[in-house]
Amino acid sequence: MSRAGDAFNTVALVVLVFHLTGSGLGVAGAVMFEVAPVLLLAPVAGLAADRLPRRRLMIAADLFRAACALVLVAVTDQVGVAYAVAFGLSAGAVVFNPAAGSLLPEVVSDEDVVTANSTLWSTAVLAQVALAPTAGVVIVAYGVEAAFAVNAGTFIASALLLGGLGAGRAPAEVTERGWEAVLGGVRSVRADALLSRLAVVQVLASLSAGATGGLLVVLAERWLGVGPGGFGTLLGAIGAGAALGPVLFRRWIRAGDRRWLFGPFAVRGGVDLTLAAVPNAVVAGAGLVAYGMSTSTGMVAYQSTLQTLVPPAARGRVFAFYDVTWNASRLVSLAAGGLVADLLGIRLVYVLGALLLFAAAVLGFTTGTRRRG
Repeated sequence: MSRAGDAFNTVALVVLVFHLTGSGLGVAGAVMFEVAPVLLLAPVAGLAADRLPRRRLMIAADLFRAACALVLVAVTDQVGVAYAVAFGLSAGAVVFNPAAGSLLPEVVSDEDVVTANSTLWSTAVLAQVALAPTAGVVIVAYGVEAAFAVNAGTFIASALLLGGLGAGRAPAEVTERGWEAVLGGVRSVRADALLSRLAVVQVLASLSAGATGGLLVVLAERWLGVGPGGFGTLLGAIGAGAALGPVLFRRWIRAGDRRWLFGPFAVRGGVDLTLAAVPNAVVAGAGLVAYGMSTSTGMVAYQSTLQTLVPPAARGRVFAFYDVTWNASRLVSLAAGGLVADLLGIRLVYVLGALLLFAAAVLGFTTGTRRRG
């Protein structure tokens, strides 16, 4: 439910900020406010996901995000308010995500983790497939206020549904205290060579995806020549691919398999090069379907790997650690990407992004994954 509302919020927020600022750097600023809470709060949120009932944290995060979305129903003419809401929505996600990622193994066995992640991912993304293009139409017809109202409603519905969940009512047992407890996730990652390599590769991928994902609205306007409706359709193409990926490839995905952890980066690099080279919305949409498929299969493999390799009492902190590394790199990428887009052109952003993704794939495939002692 909350992911369905995010389809409206994703389109509405970037369209609103781009309208108020008129620059790629302004859009990058909005995404930077989404990144900041991850860097500030994720270590503590990860520990909370291991020490407190995870279901309760998820419900509280949904209700908080609903309140934030309602602010932009009332105020849509101040970019500062838009940035503040972006910060608040992200802060709620920082609490929600490690709790949700850690909760799944309490519901299913290790053998069913990949299937469960595939099902959850496809179900959530299917809503985005249907609603991302609709969001663009709603914004054109009724304004961004309507989109933010829908987003708030879906967060409330999500909280009500989570109230009936049987799992996640008891916290894990964490014996560490103080900073030793906060840094427990880092130690778990360093203890496993595959998890350590995955962290390095994630940094390279984030340095690419931060700029290319956050500035897709700029590419749509300046290179492809489509408006908010077209931008929503491009997001829908990504969602369509993301929904199809786990459905088509589920039987071959394995937790810890480097083909599914690192191969998708090469596919996404090829799509970024295509977007930079061909000023055609149809070609871009087809490429973004492939982009979505590779992203979703990679995410299923990534989440399943963490859920099966990391001890239950450290899962929240490990998920939070990867969130911090991803978003810290994303912040750097957005700052650089916004400047490049405004000074040298949006196409160069996608060329550089492709090179970083190719580097991530090569590094992932050419290093060992033995467990450290």
